[in-house]
Amino acid sequence: MSKSVLITGAARGIGRACALKFAKEGWNVTACYARAQHAAQSLEEEIRQLGTQCRCVQADVTDSAAVHRLVLLAQAEFGTPDAVVCNAGMAQQKLFADITEDDWDTMFDVNVKGMYRVIREVLPQLLDRQAGSIVTVSSIWGQTGGSCEVHYSASKAAVIGMTKALAKELGLSGIRVNCVAPGVIDTDMNRMHGEDVMQELAEETPLGRNGTPEEVADVIYWLASEQSKFVTGQVLGVNGGFYI
Repeated sequence: MSKSVLITGAARGIGRACALKFAKEGWNVTACYARAQHAAQSLEEEIRQLGTQCRCVQADVTDSAAVHRLVLLAQAEFGTPDAVVCNAGMAQQKLFADITEDDWDTMFDVNVKGMYRVIREVLPQLLDRQAGSIVTVSSIWGQTGGSCEVHYSASKAAVIGMTKALAKELGLSGIRVNCVAPGVIDTDMNRMHGEDVMQELAEETPLGRNGTPEEVADVIYWLASEQSKFVTGQVLGVNGGFYI
């Protein structure tokens, strides 16, 4: 029987690369997206052409009712997920003095509480089965802090703390929880920096380039799969040596 994965933020970037990676490995995919309907439909068709099943579901992770519906649909379609990838997130650049309370609350609602909502909904199923893998997506800035991205950095640091705490809490239930912390990756989100900044960041990276979504997806898949069955509570940096 094929395994299944639930991926949030799956329409673009790292999430889309993850959906394709799992599909190529024979997993059935529930791909959650918030607004990018056209991109989600394209992803669903691409996965089906690979001979794997995919269900794209519109759900904003800041909406508890929508997340509840997402998890119910994933279970009805493919059964209890073998893995959950909490990838949905947002970023914003602002001087700290310019960050409003709404900016701060929205950042944490998406990046931290959104992850909480997804895991809270799917966890009873994983506990019933006493098995599963949860992979969260933080950022190098959650490890080092990023100038003009204080609220983003703080939210991604919270993702790391939540990951480590959950790994300790859920280990005896057979559920592993790990995190990836990508460096500078060539995604739509990072293109807001502009080509000159992206080139400067590539030059600061020991490997001399920025990463690709597919390279992050490979690590996420490894953490979700049985290949890493004795790995939990870890934060793996996919950053080309930018931060060691």
